Amino acid sequence: MTIAFLLTTLVVVLTPGTGVVYTLATALASGRRAGLAAAVGCTVSLVPHLAAAVTGLAAVLRAGTPAFRVVTWLGVAYLLWMAWSALRDRAPLLVDDGRPPRPTARVVRDGVLVNLLNPKVTVFFVAFLPQFVPPDAPSATSRMLLHGLVFMLATLVVFAGFGVLAGTLRRRVLARPRLTALLRHGFAGSFLALGLGLALTAR
Repeated sequence: MTIAFLLTTLVVVLTPGTGVVYTLATALASGRRAGLAAAVGCTVSLVPHLAAAVTGLAAVLRAGTPAFRVVTWLGVAYLLWMAWSALRDRAPLLVDDGRPPRPTARVVRDGVLVNLLNPKVTVFFVAFLPQFVPPDAPSATSRMLLHGLVFMLATLVVFAGFGVLAGTLRRRVLARPRLTALLRHGFAGSFLALGLGLALTAR
């Protein structure tokens, strides 16, 4: 495993995407614990993508098959639904409002769905891993799995950091209603942009 792989992994993980947006939004809305659960969900969602990349299934899906388009459009629909949910929720966010916390299992589930329904992640693995582990290299499968697990670990650590940071700043953010509204619109716009970007891959 090379320094180039680790640096590239860090850059990719730090680049804002659906997982980052979901983790930040969840942590600001429900606190650090929910942010950590979101990070776990987004990381777990990488397992099937990695499996598809290692087995070669991703290449088949990417070849314009109906299955790829179906998964893509499901991902588009889910991202647009999240954008709409963020826009229509106009209730004030309170740090301690007496309501029960959002179930951890639901936070993890939504985190899984955010990335699971994004076939671009699978395609990324197909384009990313072979640059560091050639398919014809000795023990290529085990080496790709090892690199994929390192990528997942980096994702978990970075996303958890985002979740803890957003959860820590939550009180200060929620004390400013205008900033809260701006963030909601920002998250809605991010989900919308990500959904539209994903839709372009299905054309």
